[in-house]
Amino acid sequence: MILITGATGLVGSHLLKELSKTNAQIIALYNKTKPSLDLENLATWKKTDILDINALEDIMQNVKQVYHCAAIVSFNPKEKVLLQQLNIEGTKNIVNACINANVEKLIHVSSVATLNKKASGLITEKTNTEIDDAISEYGKTKYLSEMEVWRGIGEGLNAVIVNPSIILGAGNWNSGSTGIFKSAFDEFPWYTNGSNGFVDVDDVVKAMVLLMNSSVTNERFILSGWNLTYKYVFDKIANAFNKKKSHKKVSPFLAAIVWRMEKLKSMITGSNPLLTKETAASAQAKVEYDNSKLLNQFPEFSYSSFEKSITKICKELNIKYQLK
Repeated sequence: MILITGATGLVGSHLLKELSKTNAQIIALYNKTKPSLDLENLATWKKTDILDINALEDIMQNVKQVYHCAAIVSFNPKEKVLLQQLNIEGTKNIVNACINANVEKLIHVSSVATLNKKASGLITEKTNTEIDDAISEYGKTKYLSEMEVWRGIGEGLNAVIVNPSIILGAGNWNSGSTGIFKSAFDEFPWYTNGSNGFVDVDDVVKAMVLLMNSSVTNERFILSGWNLTYKYVFDKIANAFNKKKSHKKVSPFLAAIVWRMEKLKSMITGSNPLLTKETAASAQAKVEYDNSKLLNQFPEFSYSSFEKSITKICKELNIKYQLK
């Protein structure tokens, strides 16, 4: 019996499709977003709030493997409390339920947002030593959620933490990382000199299943296929959609003006800001991740070609949203 939290999200939904190819019994949890038609027959679905520890205790009976994908991804300062509740408290509840149900193994989906961006050179699994100002509020809540997993490990739970970089996949392009594709399709003209790590959601899923079915436990792994500039990624997506490339450079000074204007607009209208202080800084930063730990430990694993991934995802989004 396998349990997936956040099964309607980008990672959770792709993981469900992969695991449904086996004969495993799957329980899929969702909260607000109902399963789509292509997912509803792949698992036993349960509408569950991961803050409800009693519900989790009941669901965990007879479960052997847990993939914890549920989380809130937000860089909006107004959602600080929600981030703390769902990312930290929710993970605490999952860990406790796993321990009480004698679950064989937990795979916890964290993020490279937990890692210390002030470190020089390639960022590795050992880079984060403490929470500092370089880590976003979202990153801090994911860091503290990792601490809950390590606490569970200390209490006898077998677990592995994965830290994906920016995940690319055909999810909801009105939210999350798939929004990159919508921006390129809409011919968003602005770009920065920043760079980051990127990874295909199918590779994230493949690595998670590999780690779950291995003897590896009590470790963490960066999952990142490519270190690329934002402009390069946006331009490749624009090419795949046959759209205009970004052509207006955003300077740090201009970004600082825009995020302050967005903050003021948000305060007046109550809407979510399109740009925050954290996302403005992230877009300008030049970050690279070392993915060698997973590759060295599992030589049979390899990441997809960036170009093939972009072509595949754009085709999937064309079908999903009936783009022209």
